[in-house]
Amino acid sequence: MRKADLYKYVLDYLEAEMPPVDTELHYETPFQLLVAVVLSAQCTDKRVNLVTPRLFEAYPTAGDMAKATESDILEYIKSVSYPNSKAKYLRGLSVKLAEQYGGELPREMEQLVALPGVGRKTANVVLALVFKEAALAVDTHVYRVSHRLGLVSQRCKTPLSVELELKKHIAHEKVAQSHFWLLYHGRYTCTALRPKCTKCGLTDVCRYFQTKKD
Repeated sequence: MRKADLYKYVLDYLEAEMPPVDTELHYETPFQLLVAVVLSAQCTDKRVNLVTPRLFEAYPTAGDMAKATESDILEYIKSVSYPNSKAKYLRGLSVKLAEQYGGELPREMEQLVALPGVGRKTANVVLALVFKEAALAVDTHVYRVSHRLGLVSQRCKTPLSVELELKKHIAHEKVAQSHFWLLYHGRYTCTALRPKCTKCGLTDVCRYFQTKKD
């Protein structure tokens, strides 16, 4: 199957299976989204959603959080993974946002990744959801599904190389949405351990499934 046909087949299936989807993280403002995504690194969205209501009530804006100490923030997030590092990141990015950007989020990749605790994946989520840009975050689920389905070659060893390869073949208007389609397919169907292949409609074109059969 030609690469273009494979992408169309996969994306048509995922679009039909899922309505327009968004992040499962709970937030009300761009700043709160950024905080939630930073907290979600190597942690479940469910756990993050348990801690953010109290955190956001105490520190609803970057200016508010910038006035807190790391210890103050830690008290609210100590049940997430790596809480000490994340408390440091949250205070640091809040201070930088308050001092350099008037508490608002910058909309350039270079400015976002310069914030403490913000990598390219986090920045892409912000760019897609806040600024409606054709940004595609590559997390472990997107990385795994893209390789298993053969959307990217085995030579794509890094999240950045996967991101660039995917964006070459996905229509501009579907790039941001494709992140969530691939993410949720990986989170709930094409899981890392014991993928639910019997519930997947992509086995006919799945490189991983064909190899597993052999």
